[in-house]
Amino acid sequence: MNTTSPEGAKDNLIDSVKSSLNDAENLLREAAASTGDKAAELRDRAMTSLKRTRESLYEVQDALMERGRKAARATDDYVHDNPWQAIGIAGVTGLLLGLLISRR
Repeated sequence: MNTTSPEGAKDNLIDSVKSSLNDAENLLREAAASTGDKAAELRDRAMTSLKRTRESLYEVQDALMERGRKAARATDDYVHDNPWQAIGIAGVTGLLLGLLISRR
C-alpha cells in the first residue's frame, strides 16, 4: 500500500474498499443462489474479503495517526524554537477571524 502521500493512501484505500466490497457482494450473491458446501465456501471467501478490507482500514488509520503525531511534534518543536513568531501568528489569525466574524 502506498502511504507516502495522503492522496496515495486515500486512493489506495478507496480502491481497496471498492474492490473488496464488490468481491464480497458478488460472492454473497453466488452463495445465496448456491446450496451446501458451495454456499459455505462462498460465504467464507466473502468474509475473508471483508477481513482484508478491515485490515486495510486499520493500516491507513495507523498511518494517519502516525502522520498526525509527527505534525504535532513538528508544531510543538516550532513553537518552542520560535515562541514570539508563534504568538504573532496566533494573534494575526485571531484578528483575521475576529474581522471575518464581525462582518457577518
